Amino acid sequence: MKAIVLNTLFAFFFVMTSCSNQGSDDRPNVVLIMVDDIGYECIGAYGSTSYSTPNIDRLASRGILFSNCVSQPLCTPSRVKIMTGKYNYRNYDYFGHLNLSEYTFGNLMQDSGYETCIAGKWQLNGLAYKDIITDWSDSSRPVKFGFQEYCLWQLTKERKHGGRYSNPLIEQNGEVLERNVDDYGPDIFSDFVIDFIERKKDKPFFVYYPMVLVHDPFVPTPDSSTWSNVENRYKNDTSYFKDMVAYTDKIVGKIINKLEALDLDDNTIIIFTGDNGTHPTIESQLGEERITGGKGNTTDAGTHVPLIVYWPDQIKRPVVIDDLIEFSDFFPTLAELTSTNVEADGKSFYPLLTGGTYQARKTAFVHYDPRWGKNVNRYRNQFVRSLGYKLYADGSLYDLTNDKLELNPLTIDSLNTDEQIIRTELVKELKRHPAWK
Repeated sequence: MKAIVLNTLFAFFFVMTSCSNQGSDDRPNVVLIMVDDIGYECIGAYGSTSYSTPNIDRLASRGILFSNCVSQPLCTPSRVKIMTGKYNYRNYDYFGHLNLSEYTFGNLMQDSGYETCIAGKWQLNGLAYKDIITDWSDSSRPVKFGFQEYCLWQLTKERKHGGRYSNPLIEQNGEVLERNVDDYGPDIFSDFVIDFIERKKDKPFFVYYPMVLVHDPFVPTPDSSTWSNVENRYKNDTSYFKDMVAYTDKIVGKIINKLEALDLDDNTIIIFTGDNGTHPTIESQLGEERITGGKGNTTDAGTHVPLIVYWPDQIKRPVVIDDLIEFSDFFPTLAELTSTNVEADGKSFYPLLTGGTYQARKTAFVHYDPRWGKNVNRYRNQFVRSLGYKLYADGSLYDLTNDKLELNPLTIDSLNTDEQIIRTELVKELKRHPAWK
């Protein structure tokens, strides 16, 4: 009888302790949204007048808008860098591939006790190098990189087998989803994210959402007037780009609304960014300035992307920060959030989210060697930049304030005293990295 009473008391204590622990983990959730091919000039909060982005602007109106976020110029180089916190010369081997030897922010967050998922564009299995990459058909690779659940396009199936928009070819947690001509890929991905948030609402979660929008082909969305005609869904026309930006914003609003409905928004960090500049066929109005997309190129239009961070529990008023942020900084930022020591090339900007002490980086560095076709590879390069100046590996120096398109390199004889000092510092920083070959 005595043993029964003791066992009963132990069971009661265990249940009460478990219930107490379930409610004790107040670490913030993280939702990292990375739009495919969108420069800063496409977002209303940055001054764009070409598109309507009220939900993204809402994040900025209650969060931090970073004016100078520097990405890689192309998708895979950016994805490899942001996920690992390393410069491309350290871990980039093939276009469309991430080596399994790498430790990603998915691994980091999972090892820190977060529930993790990824949805959207993968393109990291090395599908274009099947004669070299032996595990290109391994559908478990996202799991090995720390994502417990996934819903992805271009995992083990090539683009030629199915697109990302109408009638999409999507793999989810080891299964190829049944295809339907009336399905729209971005809806499937965002519904997956919403469902994950709903199911994991009682635990800290990390959602990485590398969107398939707004990459070409530029085609209608379900909100476009021509969507009802099935044939129109596959016609590439830049006039649809505006609708695609609007649908991107709609999905962001969908996620915000779900977090608010679950009373999770205050303690959820939403990070919104883009993987590289806008497609070169797109022109956008930014105030009085007309900007042509620079995707693939190392100019400002190819590497200047939006970055907005929203966290109501810590960020109490809208802030604009002009300091440089680069894509190697995201990984150490998440590491500091989770109190984890990691090796990374970047600098954590976590103190900026909490009002802590932060020493801004003076320069941003880009090593860009896409290894993807002759046309794209012609822009391969290496540069280091400050807020006002950019120095390339060949010694070309540009005044970014007065020459954003980088048409007129400065000559050494034309430099004033301050510019000579700046050039010396940029040269010193560039020499910290392996010489460009």
